[in-house]
Amino acid sequence: MAVTTIQLGHVQVGAAHRPLIIAELSGNHDQSLDKALAMVDAAAAAGAQAIKLQTYTADTMTLDIDSGEFFIDNPESLWAGTSLYKLYQIAHTPWDWHQAIFERANSHGMLAFSTPFDLTAVDFLESLNVPCYKIASFENTDHALLAAVAKTGKPVIMSTGMASIAELADAVDVLKRHGCNELMLLKCTSNYPARPVDANLLTIPHLAQLFDCQAGLSDHTTGIGVSIAAVALGATVIEKHFVLDRSEGGVDAEFSLEPFEMKQLVDETERAWTALGKVHYGVTDKEIASRKHRRSLYISTDLAAGTVLSAENLRAIRPGLGLAPKYLELVLGRQVKADVKRGTALSWDLLL
Repeated sequence: MAVTTIQLGHVQVGAAHRPLIIAELSGNHDQSLDKALAMVDAAAAAGAQAIKLQTYTADTMTLDIDSGEFFIDNPESLWAGTSLYKLYQIAHTPWDWHQAIFERANSHGMLAFSTPFDLTAVDFLESLNVPCYKIASFENTDHALLAAVAKTGKPVIMSTGMASIAELADAVDVLKRHGCNELMLLKCTSNYPARPVDANLLTIPHLAQLFDCQAGLSDHTTGIGVSIAAVALGATVIEKHFVLDRSEGGVDAEFSLEPFEMKQLVDETERAWTALGKVHYGVTDKEIASRKHRRSLYISTDLAAGTVLSAENLRAIRPGLGLAPKYLELVLGRQVKADVKRGTALSWDLLL
């Protein structure tokens, strides 16, 4: 059976708890530590429970080549016209910032962790004693990285973007064989920004069932609607990129949430989670008073004793203090045994 509650540092994650909202800083700090720290403050003020970084350098990601397959020439890409190496130079979070960012997050009571992109990043993050690890979609087929992360014995959150079921099965097997006992899989569409039509959120409960684990969403769409829908389908984790001000730019700004939007995400996902409730039929505590506003059978004209009930003197109206309307056919044609005033709720003891 899947672990129903996973402990990430001081934060509990699972169906019994409000969704974990992760603010992904990515490279939207624009190579300013002051801005990165301000982003942590703003995310905390918005109610996000976690901050996530990405731990890599341009050299750990790719080669310094400015042509061919190392150059982004797809006109639909947000990053068209630059090389992979230059993009990662701009987007990476300097490793000597990590501790300061983590400490700032911890000062707000936030969970702080990162996505390692190679083995040196895992070693570095272990030196900072991170409480858990995130595996990015583009790395979910890197079995050596998966094994290294699993061997730490810490919970793992893995995005599933682009991966087939077979590839995911392999990845989950590697993680479990090397010591990962607490796993969360995030449905992810690895397109930036992603279209809601490509979100395929029905995959979320399928992931949870197929791999017997918690499931959530790494959301690259704009807005918060897709994330709220994911919570309605059982997502226990929502990850969203974060930016202070989209108008100022930032490598991921176009599909990142500003602080007021992050607050909306926190509030509305919790509202959606609360609304899930349980399977329930019948009246709730708050509905008890409303029952009297149902329709029921009422005498609609003054009647003398012995009068036969008919459609002219008996109606199904509000309030609901008389016999239920389902008895209408049963009582029509019967006589009242005493004088009855207009506006009297019909009851069995009024009838002969």
